[in-house]
Amino acid sequence: MGRLDGKRIIITGAGTGIGEASAIRVASEGAKVLVVGRTEETISDTVDQIRNAGGTAEYLIADATVEEQVAGMVSTCVDRFGGLDVFYANAGNTERMTPLLDMTVDQWEQQFRDNVISAFLCVKYAGRHMVDHGGGSIILCSSVASLRANGGAIAYSAVKAGVNSLTQTAAAAFIGKNIRVNALLPGLAETKLSKPIFEYARNKGSEHKLGKLTLMQRPGYVEDMAGVIAFLASDDSSYVDGQLIACDGGISATHPFGRFA
Repeated sequence: MGRLDGKRIIITGAGTGIGEASAIRVASEGAKVLVVGRTEETISDTVDQIRNAGGTAEYLIADATVEEQVAGMVSTCVDRFGGLDVFYANAGNTERMTPLLDMTVDQWEQQFRDNVISAFLCVKYAGRHMVDHGGGSIILCSSVASLRANGGAIAYSAVKAGVNSLTQTAAAAFIGKNIRVNALLPGLAETKLSKPIFEYARNKGSEHKLGKLTLMQRPGYVEDMAGVIAFLASDDSSYVDGQLIACDGGISATHPFGRFA
């Protein structure tokens, strides 16, 4: 018996990075996974990896910032798997490292839509189903950049702080409904969004310095994050609610400061 046997899980942004690794991990523990993303090639590849390993998965092309499409994710999961137990709202985006005084309102609005509105829509539609079907687990994706200054691009860091507040206010909104809402706060790990950082370090010959500000003295791996997602999806976390869980090698426990170029 796998820890997640019988769980029906939706993961957005599951074609690459943390979303992909999380889909593969929860499927390996017995979950049925609806792999969601905007690019068919990547999400179908995630499904192929799961099926080749003996797991169960389907994919759906959809945009987590479009309300009708998020509603469709839930109805599709119910149609294909018979229900929904866990929704991991992994999809998000970041922006270029633009100086504060040069930023535009459009940049801020786009970051808010990509990261906060998408998370809200997942909470809304997953929550509606879970209220009527005995509860479930909703997991949002924030970032350790949301906790202190200089951890990431300015608008991205600020809107991820909004995701933190949404996590806690949503958890409180579902009081007594057996619906848990928690957030993963990843640290530095190589994903599609952080790839330029890693490529810059490799080209400069300083890749060995990545992660040296952490207590673990290394950058993270997407598999590290996937382990937290599997825990939050499982009944092992049945008393964990409204929490912001950093998976960052310990960097948020200290006060390191690295000046961006």
